Amino acid sequence: MIDVTEKAVGQIRRLMEQQELNSGGLRVGVVGGGCSGLSYSLRFDAQPHPRDKVFEVQGVKLFVDPKSYLYLNGMVLEFSDGLSGRGFVFTNPNASRTCGCGSSFTA
Repeated sequence: MIDVTEKAVGQIRRLMEQQELNSGGLRVGVVGGGCSGLSYSLRFDAQPHPRDKVFEVQGVKLFVDPKSYLYLNGMVLEFSDGLSGRGFVFTNPNASRTCGCGSSFTA
């Protein structure tokens, strides 16, 4: 399971409206790279791939490929617009170490 906070759901909806996306969802993934070895990936996708895990949180669909799900199961996707910066924040219990920017991690 991947959870998304209410604030993050609102931001995802705003971004989808700005890009005039009436369907589809947010693809959440993990790719190699970054200062800690793995990086988070977010992008909009029209539909899930056949083997994707699909989650729906407050009407927002998330698509996660099986390999990424191994690293993301239990994660919470948040959105911060505080003094320290604006953007999505990943709270991942599977990350043993994260970098200072918060966008890469080691499992």
